[in-house]
Amino acid sequence: MDIKPIRTKANYQAALTDIESLMAAKANTPEGDRLDVLTTLVEAYERAHFPMDLPDAVDAIKFRMEQSGLTVKDLEPVIGRKNRVYEVLSRKRPLTLRMIEGLHIKFGIPAESLLKQRP
Repeated sequence: MDIKPIRTKANYQAALTDIESLMAAKANTPEGDRLDVLTTLVEAYERAHFPMDLPDAVDAIKFRMEQSGLTVKDLEPVIGRKNRVYEVLSRKRPLTLRMIEGLHIKFGIPAESLLKQRP
């Protein structure tokens, strides 16, 4: 198996082309092994060169609301009265640590996103 590290954009494009041609490869075959190694290398290259930033707290809350069909009323036990929920969602009031903990535990929103505030 002749596989080299992905160091350049050309290496990256070549690896993607190879992966595309190997998509039908069966596991535990030389082609399947090559596919596994190439996808691992591509993932590492993409993590380093195309990092994905976490959403900020309000975007994370709105995403979870949309994803789970939550309403403002559903957030009240964690954030507070309806007006406070609207203040948080409009970025007029920052989240407290207690709110962050509640949103993380009750709705499974990643704490890393809840801690991130928009500048």
